[in-house]
Amino acid sequence: MRTLITTNGRSLASDDAHIARSFAVCATEGLWLDIEAPNDDDYQLLEETFKFHPLTIEDIRHQNQRPKVDEYPEYNFVVIFAAEWQDDQVASREHHLYVGASYLITVHQEPAPMLKELDERIAKSPELTKGQPAFLTYLVIDALIDATFPVLERLDETVDQLEDDITLKASEESLNRIYHLKHEVTELRRFLGAQRDVFQRLITHGIHLQQADLTLYYRDVYDHIVRQYETVDSLRDLLTSAMDVYLSTVSNRLNATMKTLTVIASLFLPLSFLTGFFGMNFAYLTGPLEVPYISFFIGVAIMVAVTLMQLYLFRRRGWI
Repeated sequence: MRTLITTNGRSLASDDAHIARSFAVCATEGLWLDIEAPNDDDYQLLEETFKFHPLTIEDIRHQNQRPKVDEYPEYNFVVIFAAEWQDDQVASREHHLYVGASYLITVHQEPAPMLKELDERIAKSPELTKGQPAFLTYLVIDALIDATFPVLERLDETVDQLEDDITLKASEESLNRIYHLKHEVTELRRFLGAQRDVFQRLITHGIHLQQADLTLYYRDVYDHIVRQYETVDSLRDLLTSAMDVYLSTVSNRLNATMKTLTVIASLFLPLSFLTGFFGMNFAYLTGPLEVPYISFFIGVAIMVAVTLMQLYLFRRRGWI
């Protein structure tokens, strides 16, 4: 799906001829073309109408790039990642930007709600970008970067809830959730680290084709990425702590179970000894005790007394 925005307005599903005409006058009217889920026609448009290098189109086709800024004589090719919370997990979305002196083209496979919000914002306040293609580039980049903050907040809430659940009951489901979250946080940290390096470069000389001085704006974006990177590091430590809490809880539960079983076994040890010893088939061992009824009650009383004595000793030592 294509969305074309110029100073003359906004149009959906623009045909190649309309885009070519807008591109021809972009120096005066500006141009932002957003392409979602590109197909072969879109790739042909990028290659034949805009004359973009085949290597950049190949990057869009195959995805799985790393954040970067490649400089070409007439444009820059930028790869930026944004995080989204989808189906109770983190999803990283790869966005490709062609940045020219007076135009911007964004290409992405999945829907980008942050770009739609920016589109609506520009529609309400067109003065934001009129005659300022460099500022439009900053707005798009800032929207993509800031989209990660709500995801980090959701992750933080999820980790807190996991810790509470583990404290109440450590289950295998909680352990699997921790493993998956650690993998997602590690992936987040990987692309945030690369984006931090990219914007550290941008704050020194900016986008080389767009002469407006936006160093301060890109420094603000860089600060946002640093905050996100630090938050991800904290979340990774929290997940490691949550796993330690899980292992400690399971270990304590196992220790409590083993202590209970040990106490029960200890209680039955003297009883088993008494019944086993005097239950042997030797007349001289049991003959003296063959007094009607009295010997039975004496044996039971001894076993009860031994059990009570054990319970008393266990209680004094704090075992039960």
